Amino acid sequence: MKFKAVWLHVIVIAGLAVAGILPAQAKSLQIVGLGDSLMAGYQLPPSKSYPAQLEAALEERGHDVEVLNAGVSGDTTAAGLARLDWSVLSGTDGVILELGANDALRGISPEQTEKNLDAMLARLKERKIPVLLMGMMAPPNMGGDYAEKFNGIYPRLAEKYGVPLYPFFLDGVVTHPDLQLQDGMHPNDRGVSVMVDRSLPAVEAFLKGLPGDG
Repeated sequence: MKFKAVWLHVIVIAGLAVAGILPAQAKSLQIVGLGDSLMAGYQLPPSKSYPAQLEAALEERGHDVEVLNAGVSGDTTAAGLARLDWSVLSGTDGVILELGANDALRGISPEQTEKNLDAMLARLKERKIPVLLMGMMAPPNMGGDYAEKFNGIYPRLAEKYGVPLYPFFLDGVVTHPDLQLQDGMHPNDRGVSVMVDRSLPAVEAFLKGLPGDG
């Protein structure tokens, strides 16, 4: 009778899990994608955002990982800094940091943008949370002097903090209207797929340095 009772208990637990009554087992790695509309998936279904498509691509390649979407449309580096601690919770294994595009569009001084990103990297380092930094480039209409100052921010900070850098988050999309929304600024779902494909090697290399990646 005891043997039968044990098996009945196992069957009930399994049934509850399948039915979704019991919480699913947490993934081995919890990654936060912290950014602006490019991370959030502006005008796209949640399943087509960069974090969602990246998670699916990583799982196809055998990684037990959850990529949380902490993108907020319109965010500048100052806004990202202000919400850093509550956007990146304790237990986070790594952060994909993508901010700065809105700073450039608004003509915010590159010095201020760098100061904000520096503070974010310093805070995450203090919390012992590894970062993959996504680079951004200034739009051509901002002029050569602005672009030179702005574009140098990301490699400079990556070197200062010893974090990996993916040079340009929108690589492969900016010169292809068919991969963009009608605004000519944001990627459509196919554009996000290109971004995921191109950044995947950098993300996988980042994951290899994190404990718990299988």
